[in-house]
Amino acid sequence: MAQRELLVFAHLAGGFVPAGRVTLTEERELVASSFVYGLRYLDRPCRFEIDPVSLSLADPERIRGVALFPHNQLTQFGGIRDAAPDAWGRRVIEAQRRVPANSLSEAEYLLGAGSDRVGALDVRDSLESQAQPGSAKIRSLEYLLEAAERIEQGLPVPAGLDEIFGAGPSAGGARPKASVRDETNLLWLAKFPVAGDTFCVAHAECFTLELARRCGLSVPAVKVMDIGGKSVLLIRRFDRYWQTAEVPQEADSRLFETLPGAGREEQRQPFVSGLTLVGCDEMESRLKGYGDLVLAMRRHTHTATLKTDCEELFGRMIFNIFASNDDDHLRNHGFVRDPRLPGWRLSPLYDVVPRPGVASERQLHLQVGSQGKLATLDNALSAFSAFTPQRTTAIAIIRRIWGELRQWKTVFEQLGASGHLLDKLSPAFRCLADICSPELQAEIRRSGDR
Repeated sequence: MAQRELLVFAHLAGGFVPAGRVTLTEERELVASSFVYGLRYLDRPCRFEIDPVSLSLADPERIRGVALFPHNQLTQFGGIRDAAPDAWGRRVIEAQRRVPANSLSEAEYLLGAGSDRVGALDVRDSLESQAQPGSAKIRSLEYLLEAAERIEQGLPVPAGLDEIFGAGPSAGGARPKASVRDETNLLWLAKFPVAGDTFCVAHAECFTLELARRCGLSVPAVKVMDIGGKSVLLIRRFDRYWQTAEVPQEADSRLFETLPGAGREEQRQPFVSGLTLVGCDEMESRLKGYGDLVLAMRRHTHTATLKTDCEELFGRMIFNIFASNDDDHLRNHGFVRDPRLPGWRLSPLYDVVPRPGVASERQLHLQVGSQGKLATLDNALSAFSAFTPQRTTAIAIIRRIWGELRQWKTVFEQLGASGHLLDKLSPAFRCLADICSPELQAEIRRSGDR
């Protein structure tokens, strides 16, 4: 059994500062973790909690100099786990070091993710270690795509394509991707195609997110670029924003829509996944539901945005039911810490891809309502009180989502979808009658006449 101490840095207004020390105990895999906040960090006025569940800063004096442990007997702090590379990032690190899959320690994966990882944390091996760039220029997309394909195929990456080793580990998820900066220095997540794709996932996700935006959901900027005849999806990194030191952002502005400009500096929003906020591990995720996510939000997110965020989450659940997006697991729900509150709130929507199917009865990953994971509007409405006290509000959200989604083909065509893509995705999008009892259908239709 081996122990490894690493330094966790937090990005505040002036840059990275040491936040504390994490100790990892590993025996072929991670078996335990502990964390101690730095004394100077606890005295900083702009400090934020590394993990809102296990490492709360509600009473800083109580935890001064005290070793803290993960909630719910977990082996790892969720907030630090969210800063670690996911499946794809680990493959990139392994390719760089030319080692077998899953052969490195958790400490090595944490250290290898670079300093442009999601959120506002960095993990280093000492106080003297410098930040490591974790992104590439957008003009390098052709080379990044080629390098990603080689890693997917298990081939070595030549020196001319080694930018992937900086840009790839900072990205989460299982599909190939990399962080890139455009000509204005704006940070984007580039998502690459996979050899086994049966349709253009880049266009499908881009158009679905644009459809979600028309449904009134919070969505970051998205676009598709053609790279050597292959489609690459670009999603703006919503954990970054731009502002001048003298002029803070207005309270009602969307930080993820701010742009670089004269005198503006890039700032970072801390990020945690729904998995972290609920306080469980990957194995428990399938037993959780949207109701568990709402309960966690009521405990850990800011009251000023709670009503709006709960209604937004209900709308996302409804959208997932209509679009057959069953990849709605807890790591595909996120939360950012808004410095203006200050506190945690629901992040913009991400990772939404329709899943074509032929079964008349479908399920989501998370529990929906009293009938478990069953993807129907009746099941969703059975749990509406978790999101909003008013049934009429829930019906209005369903009506709004349905009003846009029933025109999905028209929207996709306007955005440039091919006939092949429309045919492939058609089985994913559900009609109202497919997912709704006749009584509820009538109620939803009547609500539009009010």
